[in-house]
Amino acid sequence: MNTNRFDCLRLVFATCVCVYHIIALAALNVGGPWERGLATLAELSIQGFFIISGALVLGSLQRSEGIGNYAERRLRRLYPAYALIILVPALASLPAAGNPAASIHYVLPNLVFLNFIQPTLPGLFEDNRFMAVNGALWTLKIEVMFYMALPVLFWIINRFGKNYHVFLAILIIGAELWRWFFTGGPGAQIFDTYYGSHIARQLPGQMGFFACGMILRLMWDKAKQPRILWLMTGAACVALCFAFPFMHILKAPGLTLIIAWIAFVEGPALNAARFGDMSYGVYITHFPIIQTLVAAGVFALDPALGIISALAVTFAAAFVLWNSVEKPFLHRTSHYRQKQGHLPP
Repeated sequence: MNTNRFDCLRLVFATCVCVYHIIALAALNVGGPWERGLATLAELSIQGFFIISGALVLGSLQRSEGIGNYAERRLRRLYPAYALIILVPALASLPAAGNPAASIHYVLPNLVFLNFIQPTLPGLFEDNRFMAVNGALWTLKIEVMFYMALPVLFWIINRFGKNYHVFLAILIIGAELWRWFFTGGPGAQIFDTYYGSHIARQLPGQMGFFACGMILRLMWDKAKQPRILWLMTGAACVALCFAFPFMHILKAPGLTLIIAWIAFVEGPALNAARFGDMSYGVYITHFPIIQTLVAAGVFALDPALGIISALAVTFAAAFVLWNSVEKPFLHRTSHYRQKQGHLPP
């Protein structure tokens, strides 16, 4: 992989989501400007994740020796840590629940990314503002669906040849139509606001961000020569989306331009993976850690102590998860092992 700052960006995005969840789960600014502002930042961060995934996972597919090798790479990177983060809370809830069947009812759908079927565990976080064990995991389902669809999408891209951008433009427009249908179109009249917005942000509603990431990968050589105009255009597109919601279709391209500029512009390398790729660990561990601190009364005792504790424990957990679970399952030639500067003999 060429030198870039994608690892740093993902870590920043994961931290932004973590900070938002600290404020929201601990009810530190309910409905206030901090909670609303950080919610917007967290949404942008998740969409940034999808853009980077579109680029990096397509690169992984291009480097793979076949579909089987590609699937193995994705499984090794995603699933061991994910399975652990599902099983640990389930085991922790057993003494309080006293009912193994209830824990199994949580574990089985969550292990196959169907978190919406059973997001809670009996006896765990029942007095918190939100009862979900790990509300951040909804994006993993979308990631996996994209991983599964990508080989087919790439096959179609190859059929389009030099006109591949036409197909990707269709994906972006289709994703926006899906989102509009459930938030402002006929679907909004069928579903209430909550369920309409929930359906809108599933796949294919997020496909526009993945598609823009794929464009970034397919234009890799050009992307490595960023211009300040990209940053200015991207910022203008995102600003227009917030000023005029009907221009939402500009959001994915705008974010992609910003991300590409930050990733490749000249300057410090910012190798965030020097000590391991902790962005994934931060993302999948922070929610239950915050919930635990809320249930233990840490935030009620001292909000500042709660915030510091949540961040410290999350990053410590991510570090341990990387070194004890994630890294051992990766091939020794993995990009992340090389970035860390350690290859086992």
